[in-house]
Amino acid sequence: MTATDQPPSPRAQTDRGTAGGDVIPLRQATRAWFTISWQTFGGPAGQIAVMQRALVEDKRWIGQQRFNHALSYCMLLPGPEAQQLAIYTGWLLNGTPGGLIAGTLFVLPGVLALLALSALYIAFGSTTAVTGVFAGLAPAVVGIVAQAVTRVAKRSLTQPLLIAVAAASFAALALFSVPFPVVIAAAAVAGWLIGRYKPEALKPAGGHGADGGAPPLIPDDALHHEQPSRRRTWRILAIGMLLWAVPVVAVARLTGTGSVFTTQAVFFSGAALVTFGGAYAVLAYVAQQAVQTYGWLTPKEMVSGLALAETTPGPLIMVVQFVAFLGAYRDPSTLNPWAAALLGALLTTWVTFVPCFLFIFLGAPYIERLRGNRRISAILTGITAAVVGVIANLALYFAEHALFTTIDNKTLGPVTLALPDLATLRPAALAITVIATLLIFKLRWSVLRTLGICAAFGLGAALAGLPGV
Repeated sequence: MTATDQPPSPRAQTDRGTAGGDVIPLRQATRAWFTISWQTFGGPAGQIAVMQRALVEDKRWIGQQRFNHALSYCMLLPGPEAQQLAIYTGWLLNGTPGGLIAGTLFVLPGVLALLALSALYIAFGSTTAVTGVFAGLAPAVVGIVAQAVTRVAKRSLTQPLLIAVAAASFAALALFSVPFPVVIAAAAVAGWLIGRYKPEALKPAGGHGADGGAPPLIPDDALHHEQPSRRRTWRILAIGMLLWAVPVVAVARLTGTGSVFTTQAVFFSGAALVTFGGAYAVLAYVAQQAVQTYGWLTPKEMVSGLALAETTPGPLIMVVQFVAFLGAYRDPSTLNPWAAALLGALLTTWVTFVPCFLFIFLGAPYIERLRGNRRISAILTGITAAVVGVIANLALYFAEHALFTTIDNKTLGPVTLALPDLATLRPAALAITVIATLLIFKLRWSVLRTLGICAAFGLGAALAGLPGV
């Protein structure tokens, strides 16, 4: 490579970005987000791990501290935190267009995949081939999530006190069923106390180049060029609310306020505002309302929808699209059932994810300016440590449900344990989990390659009639 072929220095690229340009070309970022979007299996833990590896470790577009800061803010918001993290990071790299592209591509593969699977579910029900592929994907995700926990913990828990915060958060969620907002609030208080009385405990173990790699394109001390202002806030709020509300109002006028489409749009708009703690925290409420109150689907179908959402790319909250698809198909009003199902699914997806863009574009410029505030940074560092415990709890939840058919809840005083029934262990799932773990940790295979191999194993096990599929 000649001198003229050398790329600009990270600082020079960042200076252009902070002055109003793109940190990297938007076309290059779009290709990267497209690649990431097809690897977002495994719920928030796996999705965060994919972005961590691609953006922080491989491409080195963003530093670890900056990544953690953005993640901490996203964990405070209702909605899928991984998609919001993609929007935030896309905004850092390429401004508003970058955030729109990153957030849209993050959910697009899941939307398309779940639409196709929902149609297949209604048309053909469960088949051996489909069941086998899912049986291979689900345990593979266990290995991906395990890698996520180790990677995020290694880079975020740099001090013993932060390890203690993560462990306490995991115990609060896994053993004591403490509500997610309470865990995050307690972690924020812990971070503030550590920052006030033991600030040296919040210092990172090493600099950006501590892992031997090049400095990131966006240094941790650089500020984004977009300044927060009252005028900007009101403009984004007005545009966001208009985009959110117009489809709902249009459907209500065209199909009536009592139609299934209007009911779904209003219900899932409300659900999008209360999904603190991720999809798992709100799915019980969604399932209860969708099954018992509205009768859109049966309890068994709700479980099937959750399985479909867990084995497709994108946020797990995408299961609401499956719920809306079935509900609209069975109550199509004057429309063709398939057209009604498509309308209900897409409308529900719209009202679920539009708020994510609104929250990030409104808050990100303010959060960026708060990175220099030691108290706020300490609070967000505490939340980041708690996030590791949250991801570990999600990993445990996913592993139990992927490897065992039955999970029993045992209560011992204030402690609630989700204990798998060992007699319901799925041998084929366990074998595929071991294979996936070896491929990821030992051979360092990519996520997509690992998923492809495990899907093939699952399909072969199903066709062979092996138990545990």
